Amino acid sequence: MINLKQLLKDLGDEEYGKFNKKLCPDTKRQILGVRIPEMRKLAKDILKENEWKEVLSSFDDEYFEEIIMQGLIIGYAKCSLEEKIPYIKKFLHKIDSWAVSDTFVPTLKIKENDLAYFLEFIRPYFKSKKEFEVRFAIIVLLDYYITDKYVDKVIEILDEITHEGYYVKMGVAWCLAEIGIKFNEKAMKYLEGENNLDKFTFNKTLQKMIESYRIDDKQKQLLRGMKRK
Repeated sequence: MINLKQLLKDLGDEEYGKFNKKLCPDTKRQILGVRIPEMRKLAKDILKENEWKEVLSSFDDEYFEEIIMQGLIIGYAKCSLEEKIPYIKKFLHKIDSWAVSDTFVPTLKIKENDLAYFLEFIRPYFKSKKEFEVRFAIIVLLDYYITDKYVDKVIEILDEITHEGYYVKMGVAWCLAEIGIKFNEKAMKYLEGENNLDKFTFNKTLQKMIESYRIDDKQKQLLRGMKRK
């Protein structure tokens, strides 16, 4: 088996690691400073000649990048989503940063015919006490479920999230803002009506919509007037 830890160390950049630590203050692991594109390439190269389950078993979770690499290996593994589920469950307990969840989720490449199944899988995580498990589930909604078929369900789920974590609230705001861009009428009806959003999340949602170039100036003015004091 290849020495993955050494490969990551060889790719590390101490100065970038210091910068990354400021962006990901929640992780208690040492950061080597390997950039995401380099890790994506490494994960793909490794999987060309190694069995993915064996690769996963070779990590000891010492470094931040080892956690990200595990998510990439699971995501890029050539097998059914159903086969990956036990490994996803185990991996979620290791997430200790928004960067890990937000890198992992798009790598999963959830297919259309797996969406209903995966939505049921992630449902319990919206009620998790662990901030980054909830963040993971929210980013899944953001990346795969803001569609004609699922948008109403997404709004309903987001409205029921009660976790007080900063990265949860920012994830909810990001997701709602994206709905505001893609399904503006539905988002405005939700935001102008009764909802369970706290002031911080509500105002962050407005801010993210206002910052988007896909929202016109007239509506941005309306959104500014909706800010909660």
